[in-house]
Amino acid sequence: MLSGRDMREPAPCSAHPAPRVRYAAPDTAPGDGTLAVLRFRTAPSPDDPRVLHVPFAPLGEAMDEYWEVEGPVTSGRDGGLRWARGGGWLFAAIDVLESDHGGPENAAAFAYEALSRRVSAGPERHVQRIWNYLGAINEGEGDDERYKHFCTGRIRGMGEVFAQGFPAASALGHHGNADLLQVYLLATDQTGTRVENPRQVSAWRYPRQYGRTPPSFARATMLPCDDVLAISGTAAVVGHASAHVGDIDAQLEETARNLDALLESAGLPAGFHARDPLKAYVRHAEHADTVRAFVENRWPGTPLLMVLGDVCRRELLVEIDGWRYR
Repeated sequence: MLSGRDMREPAPCSAHPAPRVRYAAPDTAPGDGTLAVLRFRTAPSPDDPRVLHVPFAPLGEAMDEYWEVEGPVTSGRDGGLRWARGGGWLFAAIDVLESDHGGPENAAAFAYEALSRRVSAGPERHVQRIWNYLGAINEGEGDDERYKHFCTGRIRGMGEVFAQGFPAASALGHHGNADLLQVYLLATDQTGTRVENPRQVSAWRYPRQYGRTPPSFARATMLPCDDVLAISGTAAVVGHASAHVGDIDAQLEETARNLDALLESAGLPAGFHARDPLKAYVRHAEHADTVRAFVENRWPGTPLLMVLGDVCRRELLVEIDGWRYR
């Protein structure tokens, strides 16, 4: 899981270099060292357990996301759960139909219980990063919002695997099958370090207005060798409140300030570069050009994958996550 050590102390480096994450042309064949391939479009996933179709429509150039490790990769399936391991790293993913479990809360609990069993069964027991995708994420009012039900189910299913602290995470609304919950993760056999943003209240400490169960994630995770920062979904939130409602330009600026604060907290220089892939989830397709131009101007040369997706708060128009290599 995650360590609570001071970020100023040197981390003991494992023998396992962090995965290299890159974007590539669609349907490029995975190699022997490919741990996972994420294809951002709605289609049946192929027989290869490492290749997962994620139900987000690309905005602009379509690209696949590749996670590559040193050494051979083995993979398989365990019922509805797929997994791949290699180089000291584990990719695990599950697709769950909410209708099989009575709604988003029980579906989330089931998904997290299944993933926790898989993580506990092998040496890669330290979860570094999780992605959560569900349909109609903002549907419902107050405590009946689907995202809030998901948060309650997530914490129910986490179990002992997550007892030492929450990893970095993203939770977005897809536009595929509204019945589908998809969760996937990256884990390893060494601890990472939780990184918080001093501009924001830690998510698990959000006040009651955000639901019966606060979101359970860290703002970022520094991977075990302190050479890669896995960044959670980051948006225009200051303290615990959403900022600049309805203003895409101001939300992008606030999001960038939050990303800068995370990098500083992690002891990394400001900015992103050609080795640092970012992903932007954009609520309205008409904002795609604005988001693309902002990233190109703010962080020239940074790889950007944009998809159409809903942020977990309905007033937020864009969220950015990604990887920052030292």
